[in-house]
Amino acid sequence: MATIRGTLPPFDLFQPATLEDAVTLLARYGRDAWVLGGGLDTLEPLADRIKRPSALIDLGGIDELRGIRDTPAGLEFGATTTLTAVATHGVVRERYGVLADAAAAVGSPQIRNQGTIGGNVSQMPRCWYFRGGWSCYRAGGNTCYADTPTAVNREHAIFDLDRCAAVNPSDVAPALLALDAAMVIRSTRGERVVAAEDYFIGPAIDITRTTVLGPGDVLTAIRIPARWAGARFYFEKVRDRKVWDFALASIASSMRLASGTIRDVRLVINGVAARPKRLHVVEDALRGRLRDEQTASSAGELAIDGARPLRHNAYKVTLTRNLVRRAIRGGGETWTS
Repeated sequence: MATIRGTLPPFDLFQPATLEDAVTLLARYGRDAWVLGGGLDTLEPLADRIKRPSALIDLGGIDELRGIRDTPAGLEFGATTTLTAVATHGVVRERYGVLADAAAAVGSPQIRNQGTIGGNVSQMPRCWYFRGGWSCYRAGGNTCYADTPTAVNREHAIFDLDRCAAVNPSDVAPALLALDAAMVIRSTRGERVVAAEDYFIGPAIDITRTTVLGPGDVLTAIRIPARWAGARFYFEKVRDRKVWDFALASIASSMRLASGTIRDVRLVINGVAARPKRLHVVEDALRGRLRDEQTASSAGELAIDGARPLRHNAYKVTLTRNLVRRAIRGGGETWTS
């Protein structure tokens, strides 16, 4: 059984005023650095000694990392832009409603006022075994405690289980994939841009990380291309409580229609795998199909192919199937003949 400690480990706090200074500090401390944005995913892992960085690098004072910029190519979000700013921004709500809805579903008003879009997509898994200090695979051990006969695993993965059954907890992430977003990453080696779908990694690639961010890297911005502006969007988050709770499962979709036929579509589910899961096979099956009840039903069945529920989370299979159906229907619409 893990021993939970309530005191923080010693560390040095740095508050750089420029991105260049932040990148220099990250290069200096490497794996011993912890990046602080809104700070909502910092206290718990430090207090429970899951993480023991020697340096905390606070990005809150760097102006260029905040704000939403309208560009000819689309929108660009500074990584430390608050979730409230994303959810209430007029252009986001008008052109990219799925992202506004996803940001508005995070936590509570207080959390959204402090939490950042970059932090929401980069947070650690919420598995209570891992966060409780158990020596699981992700923590360097040789067991996934959530995938044992006596495990408490109601909130864990049903897809792509590979030594770790923890799920991605981000509400914003599936919306970003549904919008073909790109993530801008800086280090002393320069800047690189990664597709949102490739930003998240599963345990088969590296069980110690959930994103491509490595030592010395910092997420600086998120770019939304204009191609999906004004599309038909859908976002739904299923949770136990209306406020604060993480998703049991969620879905984000973008769809282009022509005379009732699905011309192009993005479908992304979350809360059911270690990374946001884009349903490529379902998307391919939907293109060129009439958007009707039969199409929605068949897409729901196709979406759950390969699901492997654990002892207490088989309900997520039905939940996933129905969320996909609802995304294609657009909610509670009545079909016309």
